[in-house]
Amino acid sequence: MGNKIYRLFEYAYIAMAVFSTYIVVQNWSENRERSYLFAIFGIVAVLMFFFKRKFRKKIEAHNKK
Repeated sequence: MGNKIYRLFEYAYIAMAVFSTYIVVQNWSENRERSYLFAIFGIVAVLMFFFKRKFRKKIEAHNKK
């Protein structure tokens, strides 16, 4: 059960990155400051995805031992 929740949160970070990218594209010509903010959110979300994924796999490997 716990691994499913961790995977759900991992993919929620990807969804946030996709949403942030959408906001950046929509607001690029109108409001650059907001676009830069959401670009940073998107980058952080992708980095969090990889961090959480690595951490989950590390925990899974530890639990198998």
